[in-house]
Amino acid sequence: MTETVAEIIAAHRAGTASPVETVARSFQRIRDHNDPAIFISLRDKKDALAEAEALAKKDAATLPLFGVPVAVKDNIDAQGLATTAACPAFSYMPAQDSTAVAKLRAAGAIVIGKTNLDQFATGLVGVRSPYGIPRNPMRGDLVPGGSSSGSAVAVSAGLVPLALGTDTAGSGRVPAMLNNIVGLKPSLGLISNAGLVPACRTLDCISVFSLTVDDAMAALKVMAGSDKADPFSRERPLAEMTAFPAKLRLGVPRNGQLIFFGDKHSEKAYGEAMKRWASLGAELVEFDLEPFYETARLLYEGPWVAERYLVIRDLLASSPDAIHPVTREITAAGSRLTAADTFAALYRLQGLRQTAERTFAGIDAIVLPTAPTAYSTAQVLANPIELNSRLGTYTNFVNLLDLCGLALPASIRADGIPFGITLLAPAGKDAMLAGIGRAFHAGTGLPVGARGVKQPILAPLPNAAHDDEIAIAVVGAHLSGMALNGELLALGGRLLEEASTAPDYRLYALDTTPPKPGMLRVEQGTGSTIKLELWALSAAAFGKFVAAIPPPLSIGTIRLSDGRGVKGFIVEPAEIYGARDISSYGGWRAFMKEKAAV
Repeated sequence: MTETVAEIIAAHRAGTASPVETVARSFQRIRDHNDPAIFISLRDKKDALAEAEALAKKDAATLPLFGVPVAVKDNIDAQGLATTAACPAFSYMPAQDSTAVAKLRAAGAIVIGKTNLDQFATGLVGVRSPYGIPRNPMRGDLVPGGSSSGSAVAVSAGLVPLALGTDTAGSGRVPAMLNNIVGLKPSLGLISNAGLVPACRTLDCISVFSLTVDDAMAALKVMAGSDKADPFSRERPLAEMTAFPAKLRLGVPRNGQLIFFGDKHSEKAYGEAMKRWASLGAELVEFDLEPFYETARLLYEGPWVAERYLVIRDLLASSPDAIHPVTREITAAGSRLTAADTFAALYRLQGLRQTAERTFAGIDAIVLPTAPTAYSTAQVLANPIELNSRLGTYTNFVNLLDLCGLALPASIRADGIPFGITLLAPAGKDAMLAGIGRAFHAGTGLPVGARGVKQPILAPLPNAAHDDEIAIAVVGAHLSGMALNGELLALGGRLLEEASTAPDYRLYALDTTPPKPGMLRVEQGTGSTIKLELWALSAAAFGKFVAAIPPPLSIGTIRLSDGRGVKGFIVEPAEIYGARDISSYGGWRAFMKEKAAV
């Protein structure tokens, strides 16, 4: 039975299942699961099936999310469905999709409905909504986690394979742990927030829930990109995932710095997770967690609460009873903050950011518990603010420090409660976290979500250059097995992967000894895709190699088909006059093979 995004797409493209069947199954599962607190609004089934049927007229190969059902947190606009932010008095009908939802639809995804949340995305527990409390499908007495409660539960319960959440203080990570799924919190600005009801506008990001890391990255790849409609979006290219590196340094807190609030099960589970990282070949390096704790305290004790107040101040003034009492208590405090408070906090945050930068200078990522413990719904309702705060122990500082994060299932504790860890790294390292995170998740052997579905076999990924290496693209005589490949091998070169250029290049056979090609970038729409190889050289070896390259060849930046830019061989434009254009062969190896056969 298809469950993951990758499996669903493969089945649709192979014709063993159709988007119509998959969408109908989602609606059937929602009915069978019978938890009205998961979705605030569902799309009309006939409309969704009609959209799925229309996909049959499109080229499945061009749609990376072909026929995939998706749920959307109800503080993100989706045309045709009201946006409530879990507050009926705030509800409005959006005129258009949010940018993120529009990109998902353009990629072939089909929106099923809008999911429940802690009102105005204020909370990590999932119990602060007039639309009810979604049942945690892993253990019914546990809170589902918030604020993205409905989205996380919908994925864990198998109602949809993909859902959007949001994450300001951990709302895309804590629910992932409590529901045994993956929660991807991207770098700030990587996904446009246009069409998102803000919580803290300077810190918000749209997040992804899925059963596997690969599925989350497939969605992120579709949604990533700057957007003129969102002044907080950034032009930040998303790299491709690469294989688990030979050298990986993971930061772990110094002895005694972790807080579990007396939960020995979680403490033991974290220790076991660290052993698993070590068995994968990671070097565990201690770091000082205290500056991160201090940063976390700024989020709710500092002026950022004023951002939450700004969103609902008119509603607070006109209809205060329309707001959940806990949400009202938290956000009302924002009205009392001064400009002096704000600047004092910003000055302190800048110092803490510099401390974090120094921490990451010696490590690739840090690994922490996603949350220190778990609580029942009854416990949280009895002590709503303190227990919510505890769940944010390892999440509240992340966006303040401009980090990206990936929450991963790690184990199911002896008491049946899921435990998870989160990888954190500086902004822009999303693909790196995914590459190592998928290997960790696979190594746990855990089923995905709450339905007991086995994890799919991981697809292989290309290798990556080490930190002390530089990748270089070769297109001709330096290809493996060709006349000059020995030069790379003599310098300690290491083959990373076979790849191809973007379709913006022409390849020419030059009159040289030994025979070599020259590759030239041309005007978009007039070029071809050229096959090449990526090799890794140490920085010193790269310098020697480049210094020995004779004219008319030189080294420039080559754009690959997946959007990456790498150093590689190019030819001076003046030298292609009279040279044979061999672009139609798609690469030097094919040309030389035919030439040898003549």
